[in-house]
Amino acid sequence: MHATRAVLALIAAIVLMASPSASRGQVFVRITLAPPPLPVYVQPAIPGPDYFWVPGYWAWGPDGYYWVPGTWVLAPSPGLLWTPGYWGWSDGIYVWHGGYWGPHVGFYGGINYGYGYTGVGYQGGYWNGRVFMYNTAVINVGSVHITNVYNKTVINNTTVTNVSFNGGKGGVTAQPNTQELAAANDKHTPATELQSHHEHAASGNHALLASVNHGHPGIAAAAVAGHLSQGVVAAKGYNQQGTAKAVAHPGAPTQPGFAKSGEPHLKGPPKQPGFANAAKMPGQPGPKGPPRPQFKRPTPPPHKQP
Repeated sequence: MHATRAVLALIAAIVLMASPSASRGQVFVRITLAPPPLPVYVQPAIPGPDYFWVPGYWAWGPDGYYWVPGTWVLAPSPGLLWTPGYWGWSDGIYVWHGGYWGPHVGFYGGINYGYGYTGVGYQGGYWNGRVFMYNTAVINVGSVHITNVYNKTVINNTTVTNVSFNGGKGGVTAQPNTQELAAANDKHTPATELQSHHEHAASGNHALLASVNHGHPGIAAAAVAGHLSQGVVAAKGYNQQGTAKAVAHPGAPTQPGFAKSGEPHLKGPPKQPGFANAAKMPGQPGPKGPPRPQFKRPTPPPHKQP
């Protein structure tokens, strides 16, 4: 097992050293191990107008798969849209097809990356001349003052899964449609220098290795590309240390800092007074019990003067 992984790591290292970054619009990495499922996370608020969302993805390095957090970037020029990269199964290997910028969104394996990338096209907005219009139904604009917005509900007609690859056993079975095939003939622009820097920063973060975070990265998305300590969010149900958050028992009062019911269950806080077998909380009265017996202290005899 270790020998096989070492060989794969060596092959990947040679390929990566001989080729540009895997995010750059060509096929460079060929792996026999399936990438992990996509983590679920909350999109950070957009940092300002004209920023474009680039979803996170699993990349391959000498130590195996590592997570490249989703982030906000500026398009190389107005009118360009981002087509995410994806892993595809072909002749017994997983092949990485890098993302690219172009006038139309092309085929990205039918992978549902979320936040407008439902597997086909992009539902998060569109260019209106040199201004990008944001669909607030899927884009988190937060408190940023952006006037070029609209709201259109995105209807997903496919089963939503976290599968991160196309083809092969358990992979997405989508095939490119007519529009996506036509987009393949467009003039494409590779990932920007900032995007490559962002991927490089992720490759050097030990905590982002799938073998370390087990598919639940503590930095699932970052508001600022290349800065993995600013405006970051963890995978849903986990904290930035990669540790699962505790959840309250179903029906119990919601506690601050605890994940919603249905996420990984861990031991929660002591029950509040009023519940069976309640334990006393700091600063709170304990549960009522039987009255304690009252003891009367004996009165001392009167003191006599000598």
